[in-house]
Amino acid sequence: MRVLVIGSGAREHALCHHLSEDPSVTEVHVSPGNPGMTAVATVHDGDPVALARDLGVDLVVVGPEVPLVDGLADDLREAGVRVFGPSAAAARIEGSKAFAKDVMARAGVRTARAEQVLPGEDAPLDRFGPTWVVKDDGLAGGKGVVVTTDRAEAEAHVAAVHAAGNPVLLESFLDGPEVSLFCLVDGGTVVPLLPAQDHKRVGEGDTGPNTGGMGAYTPLPWLPEDGVQRIVDEVVAPVARQMVEDGCPFSGLLYAGLAWGAEGPSVVEFNCRFGDPETQAVLALLRTPLGGVLDAVASGRLAELPPLEWEDGYALTVVLAAEGYPASTVTGGVVFGGGPGREHDGVLAAGVAADGDRLVASGGRVLNVIGTGATLEEARERAYGIMDSVTLPGGHFRRDIAAGAVEGRIHV
Repeated sequence: MRVLVIGSGAREHALCHHLSEDPSVTEVHVSPGNPGMTAVATVHDGDPVALARDLGVDLVVVGPEVPLVDGLADDLREAGVRVFGPSAAAARIEGSKAFAKDVMARAGVRTARAEQVLPGEDAPLDRFGPTWVVKDDGLAGGKGVVVTTDRAEAEAHVAAVHAAGNPVLLESFLDGPEVSLFCLVDGGTVVPLLPAQDHKRVGEGDTGPNTGGMGAYTPLPWLPEDGVQRIVDEVVAPVARQMVEDGCPFSGLLYAGLAWGAEGPSVVEFNCRFGDPETQAVLALLRTPLGGVLDAVASGRLAELPPLEWEDGYALTVVLAAEGYPASTVTGGVVFGGGPGREHDGVLAAGVAADGDRLVASGGRVLNVIGTGATLEEARERAYGIMDSVTLPGGHFRRDIAAGAVEGRIHV
């Protein structure tokens, strides 16, 4: 099986890496990719539909949300190519938070109370607070949300989103630890992966602005034993059934971002694709070959797939960010510990470019390191051991990924 992955970040590097280890996968291609991926995939550029046709691939895996919302999966299917990723109609579950709220309301799924505020309208902040949740009702790469107890900061984010021409979604604050659950979805069939937890804020102790994600770990030792099944039964399966009923069935990876409160899971957001950086940790523990799993979804055979097999233990990923990220990223710094055309154990490239035989930072989140272990503490030690061997002038990373779980400070 020939596979083409669309995207260029650490998530796509992880997908390419695991696809390259699948005996049923004979070729792995990626577009646009990055020079840190070349040991596991052939890097291309150009129109994805034409590329898929020219390469004669059997499966296309779309990583980022923007091409999915823009209808790339529809274009590929129209060209006769199997694709892992939802249609544009189904991708609205991420592309429009208002659409997602409507689906959840009709499916009877718990989520935050919300009001949409269009540009030019006054935001009814008095009906929310004392913790305000202000969201850009569109695609913002994980950085369009402000959660704050400072009303002035909430007002400023409303103004910034409206200035960009987008609606705002005001939400009530959901208390409780956050959970990310990825589910393979094929119409009404739902198969969960391992639960994970992301660390969105740039600074240790969950301080500073939101980012695309600074680290993640899986599984969650504090999640109730029936936690994954409850999320499937109370959240993902009802939404999947509702989307079938609405005539826009979901096919691909449905990512539920949740807060686990007193009543159990409530939805913070849905994404229509693998999340970054949770994917890097989750796939590190998947024993079942990845290519066959993704192809089963793309060909409508998910219900026939044998139960997924997982390695024992834990996995953790830590993100190395460039100087100034996320406010004013400084690029061009040389990354020591990575290089074009070479796989480095536990290192996944993201925002990098080639400079001769060196890699240099070309984006905010430069690379990820992955650690696995029999215990979460062991996985942390391995990940940070790898990170300490990588240098980037001005680079920074959080040293507290999963610390709360290891120290027993997370409770539901």
